[in-house]
Amino acid sequence: MTAPIRLKGIVPPLATPLTAEGALDLAGLHTLVEHELAGGVSGVFILGTTGEGPHLDPALRGEVVTHACREVSGRIPVLVGLCDSSTTANLRFAEFAAAAGASALVLTPPFYMPLSQDELLAYLERLVPALPLPVYLYNIPGLTKIQFAPATVKRAFGALPIAGLKDSSNDLAYFAAVRAELPRATGFQLFCGPEEVLLEAIRLGADGGVCGGANLFPRLYVDLYEHATHGRYDDAAALQQRIRELSACVYAQTSYATSYLRGLKAAMGILGICQPHLAAPLAPLPEACRLRIGDYLSGFAGHATVDR
Repeated sequence: MTAPIRLKGIVPPLATPLTAEGALDLAGLHTLVEHELAGGVSGVFILGTTGEGPHLDPALRGEVVTHACREVSGRIPVLVGLCDSSTTANLRFAEFAAAAGASALVLTPPFYMPLSQDELLAYLERLVPALPLPVYLYNIPGLTKIQFAPATVKRAFGALPIAGLKDSSNDLAYFAAVRAELPRATGFQLFCGPEEVLLEAIRLGADGGVCGGANLFPRLYVDLYEHATHGRYDDAAALQQRIRELSACVYAQTSYATSYLRGLKAAMGILGICQPHLAAPLAPLPEACRLRIGDYLSGFAGHATVDR
C-alpha cells in the first residue's frame, strides 16, 4: 500500500459526463476537471453516487478512472469509488485504479444482503489489507441500507490501514459520534457529504466536504470551508444559506430520490460544463423542471464562472 494521504477542504464527488449514447464525454470531463481545479478544490472523488458509479458498466468505469487521472495529472489527489459487493471485483478494480494513477479509494459497504456489524468488520479485515491504496469508508445508509456504526469505524481504524470516512447519512448526531470516537488527534479524516449541513459538520470537526454542488460552483464551497475554518462564521453562514437555496431548487424538482442527480446533471448542462445525460436507467428531468433550474441559475450571482 502507498503512504497515507492527508486530505482537508472540498473534495467534489465528480459527476460523470456522458454522451447521449452513454459513452464518456471526454470534452466535458476536461472542462469539469479544469473547472474544479480553478475553483481551488483539494481533490476529486470519482465513481461515487454523484458519479453514477453503480450504474456504469465495468469497462466504462475503467475509462472514467483512466481519463480522470490523466486530466488531473497529479495536480490534486484522485479518489476512486469501489461500489461492488464482490470482494474480488473490488480488489481487481482497486489494482486497476492504482495503476492508472489514483491516490486513494472510497469503499462502499456491500449491500443487497444485510450484514451485521461483526460481519461488516470481517469484510473489511479481508479486503482492506489487500488494497493497494489508502482507503476511506463511505457511509451512505440511505442507499446501501447498512451503516458503518461509530464503534465499528473505531475498531476498523485501530486494526486496519483506513484513512477516514465520508459520511452521507445526513445525520449530524451520527457524524458527531464518529468524531467523538475518533478525534482529529488520531489522524482519522472525516468528511461530510450533505452540503446543506456542511457548516454544522465543520463546527463538529469535519475535515472537509464531499459536496455535489461543487460540480457547479466549486469556489462557493471552498470559500465556505475557508471562512469556517478561520472562524469567520457569519461569512460562512451566509454562504451556507446560498447553498441551501441552490439545493432547494436544483435538487428538489421532483419528490423522487433521483431528483438530486437529475437536477445536478441538468444544471451542469445549462452552465455549459458538460452534456446533461444520465446513465441508464435514470431519465432526464421534465422540460418544465429544467427551465425552472435555468431561471434560477441565471440569477445566481457570483461564484458562477465556468473555467475551460
